[in-house]
Amino acid sequence: MPRPLPLRVLTREAPRGLARDGAPRWRGTAAVFTSMTALAATSLVPGHALAGPLASPCALTRTAAHHSEGVDTWNSSYARPTRPLNAVMVFLSFPDSTPRTTPAELTGDYFPATSRFFEHASYGKFTIRPHPQRAWIQMPHSSTSYAIQRDWNATDRAAYLRDALSAADPQVDFSRYDVVYFIADPDAPGVDSDATKVVNLDTPLHADGKDIKRVVTVFEKHPPDRLVLAHETGHVFDLPDLYHRPSDGKGDWDTYVGDWDLMGSQFGLAPDLFGWHKWRLGWLEPHQVACVLGSGITRLTLEPLEAGPVDSAVGSAGASAAGAAGSGVLATRSAAPSGTGAPLQGPRVSSRGSDASASGPREASRGSDASASGPREASFGPRVPSGGPRTSSRGSGGPGTTPDALGVAAPPGSQTFGVGRGTKLAVVPTGPDSAVAFEARGSTGNDGSTCEQGVLVYRVRSETESGSGPIQVLDAHPHTESCWEDSVYPPLADAPVSLGQSFKVPGAKVRVQVEDRTASGAWTVKITTG
Repeated sequence: MPRPLPLRVLTREAPRGLARDGAPRWRGTAAVFTSMTALAATSLVPGHALAGPLASPCALTRTAAHHSEGVDTWNSSYARPTRPLNAVMVFLSFPDSTPRTTPAELTGDYFPATSRFFEHASYGKFTIRPHPQRAWIQMPHSSTSYAIQRDWNATDRAAYLRDALSAADPQVDFSRYDVVYFIADPDAPGVDSDATKVVNLDTPLHADGKDIKRVVTVFEKHPPDRLVLAHETGHVFDLPDLYHRPSDGKGDWDTYVGDWDLMGSQFGLAPDLFGWHKWRLGWLEPHQVACVLGSGITRLTLEPLEAGPVDSAVGSAGASAAGAAGSGVLATRSAAPSGTGAPLQGPRVSSRGSDASASGPREASRGSDASASGPREASFGPRVPSGGPRTSSRGSGGPGTTPDALGVAAPPGSQTFGVGRGTKLAVVPTGPDSAVAFEARGSTGNDGSTCEQGVLVYRVRSETESGSGPIQVLDAHPHTESCWEDSVYPPLADAPVSLGQSFKVPGAKVRVQVEDRTASGAWTVKITTG
């Protein structure tokens, strides 16, 4: 379930409710409702059927955890957003209230903002197409009779869903849609905006020839929370909640990821989805994920996460197509002098800026993460032919790529850096179910209001449940904070590693140094492991 509006934001604008936990789609008819058990988004339909196993050794194994962050398989009970999906918007009124808004007005609250978010985040690979009903559909009972609230009683919630589906089925062909939004009259007396969430069904409903496994129940005020529907729709695609819900409902909700992912907070200054999530959802190509294995030094260039291909209809294209055409994403790795440039001696990395280490309760490690062992290598995909050109990354200031470097050749006639097709994510496995990820975050696209730019470092655990910190941002500046008036959690607003700085990952033998920036705005980094 999502998180509430930060108190610091409440001082600047009127309260707008809370962030919510998502609910997937439905298909239902007034047909048979056998043992329907509605479960909150913390439930999981078992079975991790696969949509093509991912061979990368950095793709953590999907576990039984709800919304597991494993990437090796896709849970086929969820729609994967690699094609346009159709969503029906059903507007529900109640006998005890006359709506003061129209379906058209409420549609405008959520679209095109929700579609645009996903179009930018996916680099144009995915969009959600809304199909709003034009009239209110009245529920059979009063709004107060359903006892709607954030922690909703399962019996009351099941009654609401059953009635909503029965009322809508004569007018809606649910077989035509991939996602279902049930949107309640925001001014009805029994509607609680905190109850917006995705509901998973233990026993799917059946309507118009299709099973209904989940639905998004929307109870937002008008106007609603910023990007709240995009957050809930993320749950429809098996993404977890990344916020921390205090046991007493008070205190900070955003200690895990702060502003840095929509699934943490829809109010975030930089709400674009993590590169890890884009990898899971199928929006990053295999060559855009650098898998760093073994011990040694790996150099690579990270393109800004938000940068999209120049030929994409949406997204933010890179500044200029710099770099050598056809050179591909290349990295150097060594633990000894590489022939040119200054000697590189294993893990002894000199810091060109502050060498901050994350400490304090925000970055407490759940046990010790064992560092990856084995032969020194950096795995990026196909090996660059040893007879190929020795190319150096533009602006990196580093030595030319050695013949034994690993990389991925760019498509013929294309340019890699600055056009949205370069490396977006670097991953270092730290255990069987854990990894450390690195990505460059800028100030364009969905991250247009970001507080700080740089290389963001975060830990991923595939065995951790939704809402319990499956991803945690590591703070490269643990003793400072930024953008207090606007950030949902200022201590993490300045978490990225800045140009010239070095950062050691707590609990793991991993260090990253941000060495330079290319002409196109990409970040040249050195990752030392072991």
